[in-house]
Order: sequence, then C-alpha cells, then structure tokens
Amino acid sequence: MSWGTELWDQFDNLEKHTQWGIDILEKYIKFVKERTEIELSYAKQLRNLSKKYQPKKNSKEEEEYKYTSCKAFISTLNEMNDYAGQHEVISENMASQIIVDLARYVQELKQERKSNFHDGRKAQQHIETCWKQLESSKRRFERDCKEADRAQQYFEKMDADINVTKADVEKARQQAQIRHQMAEDSKADYSSILQKFNHEQHEYYHTHIPNIFQKIQEMEERRIVRIGDSMKTYAEVDRQVIPIIGKCLDGIVKAAESIDQKNDSQLVIEAYKSGFEPPGDIEFEDYTQPMKRTVSDNSLSNSRGEGKPDLKFGGKSKGKLWPFIKKNKPPPPPPASASPSAVPNGPQSPKQQKEPLSHRFNEFMTSKPKIHCFRSLKRGLSLKLGATPEDFSNLPPEQRRKKLQQKVDELNKEIQKEMDQRDAITKMKDVYLKNPQMGDPASLDHKLAEVSQNIEKLRLETQKFEAWLAEVEGRLPARSEQTRRQSGLYDSQNPPTVNSCAQDRESSPDGSYTEEQSQESEVKVLATDFDDEFDDEEPLPAIGTCKALYTFEGQNEGTISVVEGETLYVIEEDKGDGWTRIRRNEDEEGYVPTSYVEVYLDKNAKDS
Repeated sequence: MSWGTELWDQFDNLEKHTQWGIDILEKYIKFVKERTEIELSYAKQLRNLSKKYQPKKNSKEEEEYKYTSCKAFISTLNEMNDYAGQHEVISENMASQIIVDLARYVQELKQERKSNFHDGRKAQQHIETCWKQLESSKRRFERDCKEADRAQQYFEKMDADINVTKADVEKARQQAQIRHQMAEDSKADYSSILQKFNHEQHEYYHTHIPNIFQKIQEMEERRIVRIGDSMKTYAEVDRQVIPIIGKCLDGIVKAAESIDQKNDSQLVIEAYKSGFEPPGDIEFEDYTQPMKRTVSDNSLSNSRGEGKPDLKFGGKSKGKLWPFIKKNKPPPPPPASASPSAVPNGPQSPKQQKEPLSHRFNEFMTSKPKIHCFRSLKRGLSLKLGATPEDFSNLPPEQRRKKLQQKVDELNKEIQKEMDQRDAITKMKDVYLKNPQMGDPASLDHKLAEVSQNIEKLRLETQKFEAWLAEVEGRLPARSEQTRRQSGLYDSQNPPTVNSCAQDRESSPDGSYTEEQSQESEVKVLATDFDDEFDDEEPLPAIGTCKALYTFEGQNEGTISVVEGETLYVIEEDKGDGWTRIRRNEDEEGYVPTSYVEVYLDKNAKDS
C-alpha cells in the first residue's frame, strides 16, 4: 500500500489532504491551549475561594478558629489551595509537553510538506517541458514532410513541362532534395526526442512521483502518530496529579476525622467560664411568725450595708446576685425585720403586708443592684460608652485572668525584643569604640537611652498587669497546676506590688462587676533577690570553623591577625555588624571582618 503507486495521478488531492492534516493538528493545539487556560482559571478561582474564607489576621474571627471543627475547615481550605496548585501543574505540563512541542512540530511539518510538494511540482514541470519539446519536434517533422511533398510535386511538374528551361528544372530538383533532407533531419530529431520523453515519463511515473509521494505518506503517518502520542500525554498529565489530588482529599478526610466535639465543648467552657459559683439555696421565710422572721444571708432580697455582718465564703463576694436578673425595675426596699436591731416581740410594721411568695420572687428576679462605689459607677459608664477597662474588670474573673495572662505574655515578648535590640546596639557601640573608623560611638547613645527607657516602661507596665493577675488568681477557686499561669519570665526580677486593700468583684446584671473593699483578703507576693555577682567567665565554645580568604592585619584592639588559608575556630558569628569572633588557641581570640573568612558552622553546636 503505497501512495506512489496507488495515487500516482492524485497530486492535487494529496496536497489538499496534507494541508487538512496540518489544520487538524493546529486545531488540537488550540484545544489544549484552551484547556490550559481553563485549568489556570479554575486554579485561580479555587485559590481566591480559599483565600476568601481564610480567617483575617488579628481579628475576632481568628480567635474563633481554635475549635477543632474550625481547624478542620482551615485544613480543608489549605488542601483546596494545594488542589488548585495541581491544576496549575496540569496547565504547565500541558503547555510545555504538548503545546510547545506540537507547535514546533507543526512548523517542521510545514517545511517538510513544502519541500516535498516543491519536488513534486519540479518533476511535473520537467515532464511538461519534455512533452512540449516532443510536440514541437513532432510538428516540425510534420511540417517538413509536407514541404518535402510539395517540393517533390513541384519538381515533377516542372520536369514534365516542356516549356520550362533545364535550369529551372534543376533548381526545382535541388529544392526538392533539400526539403527531403530537412524532413529526414526532422524525423531523426523527433525520434530522438520521443525516446527521451518516454524515458523521462517512465522515470516520472515509476521513480520520481512514487518517491515523493512515499515521503509525503511517511510525513502524514508521522503526523498521525504524533497527534496520538500527544493525546496519550494529555491523559498522562492528568493521571500524574491524581495521587497528589488523592492526598489532598485524604487530608480533608483526616481533618474531618480530627474534629473532637468534647475538646470543642471544653474550649467553650474555657472561653466563657466566669469563675463564679452558683447562688446558694434560698432559705424559707416563715410569714406565720412575723415577729421572729429572719432573712437568709443568701436570699436574693438581702440588701447590703444595713447592719448585718458580711459573710465570707473563701474570699468570694457576699450576697451574689443571680446572673439572669432583669434590669427593668428598681431594687425593692429591705424588709423591716432585716435589721438586727429590730424588736423581737414588737408589733409588725403596718407597711409590711403579706404578699404571695411568687410575687416577692418576681420582685427579686426583676431587681437591679445598687452601685456601691464611684469606681463601679465609672466602670459602668465606660461600659456603656463602649470603652474597655485597662484591667479588664468588665470581664468575669476567669476570662479576666486569661486576658491579663495574655497581656503579660505580650509585654514579656516586647521586653525581650527590646533587650535584644539593646544588646545589638551595645555590641555595635563596642565595635565603634575599638574601631573609630567604622563609626561614632556617641551617635548610638541616644538610641541606647531610648531603648532602655522603653524597657523600663514595659517592665512597669508588666508589673501593673502582673499585680492585677495576682489579684485575680488569689480570688479564683483552686485550680490544677496545668491551668495556672505558666509565664513569668520577669516575675523574679520584677515582683508585682499588690495593694493590700484588694476589692471583691460582684456581678451586676449589665455584665460588669462592682468592687468593694475587703477587710480580710490581702495578696502577698514573695520577691526573689538576685545576686549580682557571677562566676568567672568561661571561654565561649566553638560553634564552627572558618578559613581565611585573605590576610588581615589586626592592628586595632579586639581584632586578631589572620593569614590567608589559615583555619580557625568560630566562637561567635556575625550579628549584623560585619565582624565575626574567632579563636586561634586558648589565649588568642578576637574579631575579623566577616568578608575575610569563609565560615563553616556546626549545626549541632549552633542549635545547642
């Protein structure tokens, strides 16, 4: 099955067919290109979707994502982000392995097709030229034969005519001979050209055209194989990312399985636990004996400050009000018999009438406590204006403790950051003192004083919040060691000063807590003294080695001379000032420019 033998006369149709094959290849390239654009668009939409539902930083929404269900949702968003990345990989691989490759192949295919059909047209033109030569020689031979016949007839006519002279007859005879000779030459030429044409025609139809058509057939078959391979690659690119996509889906399933409803319930407790104890039982009030009626200390109708001594229960506030008391009614007047100075057997006050217990209970439930001090009034106004007190006194004790603990930790981190900055400035100043050409040491004094002032302010702020924290922790019920405060980086250096007249917190219906001075609660904080004396400084351990790239003459104090190619020990790496501290032996150590040495740090020593 060969195009050269089967389709020897279908040159134009083969030209159209091969052009159609190239068009099909270009159409497939366009299809894959649009698929890559779809994959990129899909990946972009997935990433935008994942980003849209990510919690915003430093917002309340971010705090809510501590629950396992929310963490699983975050994991799902992250996995979807990775899932989108795999679609980007599909797009990139299709573009590099199919589109670019096929585009290059199409150009090569066009060149090869153009070359093959150019050879075919050249062969056609050659055989057409041979045919034209044959036709021309044939017509010339025919014309010469006719002219020879006419010349012969004219000679015979002249020879038969007795009136014609002998010279004219001889001239006609010579002309006839010339025409016969020309006819013979034309015949020979025609015969030669005919043989040549037959040879060229045989070569054209049995050699040239079959070879050219065979090349075109092979070119077309390679195109078909190439488009088939591209389709396989198209499927393989998708198949390669299936395991990773499966891992993404497995990650989503794993995140879903990690949801712990018990843990979330415990987190709700930690988030909203107030630290208060529920109110005690209400004692029965016997109205059948009005002269001997007593009021329970834990009764909701008990009003403070009317001569009845305050009862303390483990440092808790007295007479706690119920957290669900409404705020739409003023507090009821205290009963006449609530005072300890009431006459035991006196007549009942005429203002006191017997009321149903349910009616009195409704009054208790709708009563609003009085504000007992100016600080409570100020706090209540602040809450209504939307301002949060600095000591978080508007929160329940447990929540207040957590907020104060968080604030102390943040302040400690800021102090550590400022101390690191101070150490860096101090070291830079020492370098300037030893090497004045590097900078003016006095230029760092202002910055050093500013950092020291910031540290002192932060420490005072930390002391203030630690004092409030100690106050709250002294009032909360006994808790396990795991839930107690674990920070305290600077507790030993800065013992919090707590006022002995700490005040009890008492709940109010609007969510704030009034304060009242306690005569029995006093928080005592033990201070720890530090010894300013230290042992003799031990030599710093080596954290790696270095090789001197250039010779350095250490002429200034604190520097050390090194020779190119020398290997030494590194005891302190560059902290950003351009100097590295090295050691040659136990007695020789100093600083060299970091650019003069090539440092090889020991990872284990650095980590330790």
